Amino acid sequence: MMQRYIQRIKDWQRTNASQRPQDGPRDKTWQRAKNWQPTKNWQPGTNWERYKNWNFGGIVVLVLAAISAAVSAQQRAPWPSERFNPAPHQNIIGEFDYYALVLSWSPSFCASSSGSDADEQCNRSDGKRFSFVVHGLWPQYEKGFPEMCRTARKPFVPQPVIDGMRDIMPSGGLIVHEYRQHGTCSGLPPDSYFGLVRQLYKQIRIPEKLNNPFESQFLSPSEVLSGFARLNPAIKPGMMAISCGGAGSRLKEIRFCFTKDGQPRTCGSNENQRQMCSADRMFVPPARSTARDEEFGSRPESSPAKPGSGQDQKPVSRPRLIEGPNGT
Repeated sequence: MMQRYIQRIKDWQRTNASQRPQDGPRDKTWQRAKNWQPTKNWQPGTNWERYKNWNFGGIVVLVLAAISAAVSAQQRAPWPSERFNPAPHQNIIGEFDYYALVLSWSPSFCASSSGSDADEQCNRSDGKRFSFVVHGLWPQYEKGFPEMCRTARKPFVPQPVIDGMRDIMPSGGLIVHEYRQHGTCSGLPPDSYFGLVRQLYKQIRIPEKLNNPFESQFLSPSEVLSGFARLNPAIKPGMMAISCGGAGSRLKEIRFCFTKDGQPRTCGSNENQRQMCSADRMFVPPARSTARDEEFGSRPESSPAKPGSGQDQKPVSRPRLIEGPNGT
């Protein structure tokens, strides 16, 4: 490049020699060009080599700086905005923090509109009564939860697995729904998933006053938690939470938190007790084999009984109600 520049200067000197002034001061630009000589240390291509080396070195420096910044970002403490507004989780199989075993209070469910058609659980002809039943085993994040994780094959629960769970999950539709909604995210096949459900359920001892009670009760959330804690020393109050709601703040469910390998652990923010049940006292309806009697709002007489549902059978005696704190 520099050699071409020198050659152009020489060509310019030859072609414009006749046009240069003969008398007076010479043009300064022409004089500098005429007297220019290479410096002692100058070599052809030196400037280009310096530019090339600097350019390559600059790229290396920039790459190293970017890597260092990425590592620092991973090691630094999260910003407040990142802590309080974490990036949303993805529904990825097996990626969760803990399990929540959810036990539903069957009498409250059966008294609701959702339980009016749940004949397997609420309108039995064999007189079997349910108190706590398994609602599900839910994989949970510390905040939020995965659901309906995509599996390689369409989730399918074999009939033998369904039949084997009916004693603690009396609805076949619920069993299938729970595996599709939550079980797919556990990373376990149906038989292993429901095997874990039963294993965790068997670990929990239920207080006597909540074991198929014939009478209505009014209990505080702390009373219920204390009763479970006394019978289950490994489960501390922060490892379970109660949900209530509806008319009279009915007991709806209780959740127990476990690690992935089935050990009791502290619950995450999903089981915030004040948010799940802020009432001082809850109404705990009694266990019974039929859905609702006249005291709790039975079906209208015009509604025909379903054949084989047990509604055409004589129901068991209506449980006696205990007066509430205010005599109501």
